Order: sequence, then C-alpha cells, then structure tokens
Amino acid sequence: MTTTSTATLIEMDPNALELETNIRTEAALDSGFLAAIRANGVLTPVLGHRDADGTVRVRAGQRRILAAREVGLETVPVYLVDAADVDDDRIIHQLVENEHRDSMTDTDKVAAYKQLELAGLSVAAIAKRTGTKRNTVTTTLAVAANVTAATAIKEHPVTLDQAAALMEFDGEDATVARLIQVATTDPAQFAHAAQRARDDRARAQKRQELIDGLTAKGITIRESRPGYYDKTPVDVSGYATAEGEKITADTLAGLDGASAYVQVYFGGSVDVSLFIEDPKAHGFKKRTASGEARTPMTDEQKAERRVLIENNKQWEAAETVRREWLTTFLARRTLPKNAPQVVAELLTSGRYRIADAINHGNSLAADLLGVAEGMERLEGYLIAHPTKAGHVNLAVVLGGVEASTDRSTWRHPRAVTARYLRILADWGYALSPVEKIAAMLTNDQDDADSPES
Repeated sequence: MTTTSTATLIEMDPNALELETNIRTEAALDSGFLAAIRANGVLTPVLGHRDADGTVRVRAGQRRILAAREVGLETVPVYLVDAADVDDDRIIHQLVENEHRDSMTDTDKVAAYKQLELAGLSVAAIAKRTGTKRNTVTTTLAVAANVTAATAIKEHPVTLDQAAALMEFDGEDATVARLIQVATTDPAQFAHAAQRARDDRARAQKRQELIDGLTAKGITIRESRPGYYDKTPVDVSGYATAEGEKITADTLAGLDGASAYVQVYFGGSVDVSLFIEDPKAHGFKKRTASGEARTPMTDEQKAERRVLIENNKQWEAAETVRREWLTTFLARRTLPKNAPQVVAELLTSGRYRIADAINHGNSLAADLLGVAEGMERLEGYLIAHPTKAGHVNLAVVLGGVEASTDRSTWRHPRAVTARYLRILADWGYALSPVEKIAAMLTNDQDDADSPES
C-alpha cells in the first residue's frame, strides 16, 4: 500500500469506525489480548480511509478495534490515508498484514520480563500491563533467575514450560542434557521423560536413605548381588537365629562379614537382601523350606526381565503424565465434538470397568474434575454446575476406564483400554512407547484402525 503526504494520525471513537470486510473469519479476542488492550490501550494505529460520505473505514486492525469496543476505550489511533491511496487489493493487504508476522521467542520474553522486574514492576503489575496470567509471569521470572533454565532456553529450542521443568533438575547435568535432547528431538514425549526422571530420582533418594540406615548399623553395602553359585557371602533369608527368629538388619548390626544389597523397584517397592560371610559363626541355622530348588535365569529370561522392569517404569511415569493431562483436558470450557459418541461407545464396550468404578465411588473421576470426593460429590457438582453435564459424563467414563489400568495393561493389551488410549491420542495426548503397546500400536503408528474386541 502506498501513502501520500496527506496521511494523518488521528484519534477516533472505535464505535464510530466501520470495519471493512475481512478475510479473518474469526477475530478471536482471548482474555490476555483484552487485558493488554484494557491496560495499555491500542498501541499500534489501525489503518483506515475516509469514504465520500465521511465514514472512516478500517482495513487493517480488526481485532484491535473489536477489543477496544469490548473493553470500552474512548478512542483509538487511526493512521488515515486518502481514499485514492487505497486500491482494490483489500484481500492482499489483509493477508500480507496478518501473514508476515514473527512472534517473539520465549527467550525474548524471558529477557523482557526480567527487565520489567528490574525496573521495579511486581508480578501482578507485569501481568496486568501485558495481559498475561500471573502464573506465566511467575514461571518466566523463575526461568530468568535460574542458570540451568535460562541457559537452556537461550541455547536450545525449548519452550518456556520445558525450561521451567528443567529447574527441578538443577545440578543434575546428565538428566538436564537428556531432557533437552528429548525436548528438541521428540517434544511430544518431554512430559513423559520429565516424569520418568522424577521417578528415577525419587527411587535413587529412597535407596540412598536405606543405604545410610544400613551403613549406620555397620553393614557393608554391596554394589551387586552375589552370584548364584558363589559360596559366600550367604543370603540370610534362608536362615534364622539360634532362637528361631527372622534375621533382620538389626540382627546383623555390628557383626563381622555383614553386608546388604539394596534395590528399589518401580512403584517404589524396596528389596533389601542381607548377607553374612559365616552364618554358623554367629549361631544362625538353616530354616526348613519346601519347594523346588531355584535355578539360574537364562540370558533370554534376563533380557525379558530387563524389558519388564524398563516398561513398568515407563508405565508408572506415563500414568502420572496421562492423569495430569486428563485433569487439564476436562477443565476445558468446551469438549471435543465427538465426546457424546465416545461416552456412548465406552459405556457399552467398557461397561463392566466403568460400573465397577462407579460402585466403588469413582474417586478418580472426581479427582479429574477437581471434586473432593466420589459420586456423591459429583452429584453435588452437577447440581451446582448444570451446564457441565457433558464434562461429568465424560469424567465418569474416562475415569472408570482409567481406574482399571495398571502396570499389567501393557503386558496384556485389551480392546477397551487400547481404544481408550487411542481416543486420548486423537484428542491430543502424546502416547509414550509403552502406552502404544497397550494401545496395540507400533511406535511409528499414529492412526491405526481400532483394535477388535
């Protein structure tokens, strides 16, 4: 568009302006945009021209004008050009004006918010002036203040939320590097990887607490379990004290040759194996036992065991991520258009699972909706929020199927849970590899046909 020396900048009542037909079919006025306009007014002038009858028509700036009307601004700046300078290429102008924009990067936002904080603005003030949620401002400033997160967002294409998650692992360089790799190569799996890292850290912390307790009793910690054919040390699980009592860590406290091997499994379960070099020297006696003698595992069995442990750990992490996603999903104002069909489908194919959950109060459905208790509270929630009937129906159905899942789900895939997981994937949930097994999908398969019942 060309302009002439007659172009002027004026202030006008937004309600007095006429909007030209616009190629944008929906001028979405999100809450953040409206808040920013309310706090700062319209900063960038809209482009308009005056018709022969004196009406000022706006070609570029539809959202700004609509927002100004919404928040009640008295005037907006208008860059007014002669009608002769406005040719017939309205569609081209509106397309170019909206298409060739480059949003600020998260790195730029982090730096800008930090500068506002240094200028003395509080979180509340920054949120109000920029039309941003307080939580987002708080997170952004936290990222700016953290070396690990700030470096990651500056040097790698990670999002603000991903950078914020990295703060949890400050000082754990290997974990941070691994999460950055996932964020940059397979971002859909970042939440799963982060949760897996949290679980691994929790297990490691629990293991260390046990080790510290055993060490305090004078028991040596072994780096590996003794071999099956090793004659010493001896596993005391097959022995008892001279009085016939079970041998514990307290029994071995201070004894020569006492050692332990500590392992924390998926789900946080703990296995502490206790050993002694010479049980007879301490008066320990073999306990009588029945059953077949234990045989060492084959290499194939060991490999299967490793896969079992790894996938169980993945499932545990995925369960946390999946249920957090469901909570956020059910908090949406609107549900997917096919939600009623999904409710009907799962009520029929998964009726036994859903009925069992309902009979036990369906507490998970209540949790997903943010309601304190089970079905009774859901009933009260529905009375208080009659427009949320669709959300309650969907929560009861999804919560019922979800409650029936556990670590055995991936080992024994069933049609109902497979379909359930595929529905979530269709709605935007990123399935982890182990969830794809449960969904009867291969890792590179996204839109396979539904499994047969």
